[in-house]
Amino acid sequence: MPGEHPIAVRGLDHIVLRVADLNAMIAFYGEVLGCPVERRLDELGLVQLRAGHSLIDLVPVDGTLGREGGAAPGVGGRNLDHLCLRIEPFDEAAIRRHLEAHGVDAGPLASRYGAEGDGPSIYLLDPERNTVELKGPPYPR
Repeated sequence: MPGEHPIAVRGLDHIVLRVADLNAMIAFYGEVLGCPVERRLDELGLVQLRAGHSLIDLVPVDGTLGREGGAAPGVGGRNLDHLCLRIEPFDEAAIRRHLEAHGVDAGPLASRYGAEGDGPSIYLLDPERNTVELKGPPYPR
């Protein structure tokens, strides 16, 4: 149809994180956030975790793919501002209990705007200090 945009984005397909400690990151995203490993290509240096309809790709900086990206992320420079994972249901107390059980500190609850509008949101850090936003459903209109 005339006037339609040729690229119809439906959501986040995947995000790629360059990592220094692959096992810590698999444990965090797998055990703490419930994103299971879907595929491993160890010879290439790629682990893909399922995050709902999306993927989180972990690329060790010392692997084949990782070496192409240069030095590991550090305090002086980030490869990512934050990634946002849309979650539902959003039970703040249950989320906080779960995170605390895994030794993860979370920031205060805030209303933040996302792809579906304003809704509840909590920020936390993964083991390599990437900011992860856990975002609930939009508030009723």
